[in-house]
Amino acid sequence: MTETKPGGIALHWLMLIGFTVGLGGGLWVNLALGADTAWVVWVTDNITGPAGQIFLRLLFMMVIPLLFSALVIGVAEMGDLNSLGRAGIKTLLLTILVSGIAVVIGLVMVNLLQPGRGVDPAMAQQLLEQGRDGAAGIVQNAPETIQLGDFFLGLVPSNAVTAAAENQILPLMVFALFFGIGLVMAKSPATDRLQEVIEGLLEVTMKLINLFIKLAPFAIACLMFNLAALFGWDLLVRLAAFVGVAVGAMAIHMFVVYPLVIWLLGGRSPIAFFRAVREPMVVAFSTASSNASLPVSLKAAEQELKLPRKIARFVLTVGATANQNGTALFEGVTVLFLAQFFNVELSLTQQVIVMLVCILGGIGTAGVPAGSLPVVAMILVMVKVPPEGIGLILGVDRFLDMCRTTLNVTGDLVLATVVSRGEKDDPVEPVEPVSRSTRPEARNGGLSQSRTTGVSVRDPHSAHEPS
Repeated sequence: MTETKPGGIALHWLMLIGFTVGLGGGLWVNLALGADTAWVVWVTDNITGPAGQIFLRLLFMMVIPLLFSALVIGVAEMGDLNSLGRAGIKTLLLTILVSGIAVVIGLVMVNLLQPGRGVDPAMAQQLLEQGRDGAAGIVQNAPETIQLGDFFLGLVPSNAVTAAAENQILPLMVFALFFGIGLVMAKSPATDRLQEVIEGLLEVTMKLINLFIKLAPFAIACLMFNLAALFGWDLLVRLAAFVGVAVGAMAIHMFVVYPLVIWLLGGRSPIAFFRAVREPMVVAFSTASSNASLPVSLKAAEQELKLPRKIARFVLTVGATANQNGTALFEGVTVLFLAQFFNVELSLTQQVIVMLVCILGGIGTAGVPAGSLPVVAMILVMVKVPPEGIGLILGVDRFLDMCRTTLNVTGDLVLATVVSRGEKDDPVEPVEPVSRSTRPEARNGGLSQSRTTGVSVRDPHSAHEPS
């Protein structure tokens, strides 16, 4: 069930209150006092800015151990390689299908509405000047093209510790995937004990995340205050046509495609689904990070959607990086918008190539704020559009990043729901008030009971569920 504060208010409502207070306060400060006022600059630099970033860092601090432990346990709990292969194939095919639909929606809307034709040249030049420095850094870090060989080579880490230290999420996930497969194949008392250690790491990580997430309402208020105080209404007014098309395409995907997928492929009520994923959606919108939203998504999947733990952990940890429908859609819309702005005509073949690269880019994009911008710059180079044009969208990218991250995180939960259909966790014996040593499931001197009963993994969450 939804976690509540001592006063009885649900956490997602407190998050929404924090979001509203922060946004309203920031807009008032921007309009009434101005973003350049001395005390406003001091507050945003020394109070609200650091407070919001501390919250994000607390979540990011737990991402690596969470990704590793959740994916390893999710794979190990599959029980056999056949179950793993079935879940993996479902995840891959659905990711490609739904991401492809997202990109097509974006491309169709850009071609129909032509938002790039209506930008005022004088304003565009001003926006280019304002975003030139940021765009230069993004373009510099962008690859010139996608080489499939290099892409697949980069998936396999030469050193797992280095990959974790450098926050290379995809290589780390590949390592965790193979580690979990090894646990499935090498069944022994020693591997049972190792699996219990990793389960313990997951329990500790989830416990700390549940503790950190209590700070979310305050942190969200600080993040939104900073954003609104510094940018004001310009954040939404600038490039209104581009923002409108991008948000409209995301809304169609969120409220038309996702409900159809949930209903037709997941066999669930879309209304009940969206009611269950309120908290992850709010966190995703506020943090603009799929990775930072992962802990809340895992909690919602297990406690609200009641998905099998092994499926939820596997799909959501993989999906946080590899299933980014919103990112793929945004990349396609942005590339075609800038092509229209610079009067670069893209043929149908070129647009198909853009679509395929966007799907691939969505799989490999880092689940952090603005993680898709280097990919956008790379695609612009491929289709002969000036990559410096990315400076045009920097002023509104934060808001669009929040929207596409919400789409990404919701899509991960949609994917987990569909893949979970027809899957069940291993049977769980009723918990009796007896010592662990007397449980009939205990094997090897009581060393592997958590795997069989599932008690140890659920214990951290039980304290947050109302009686």
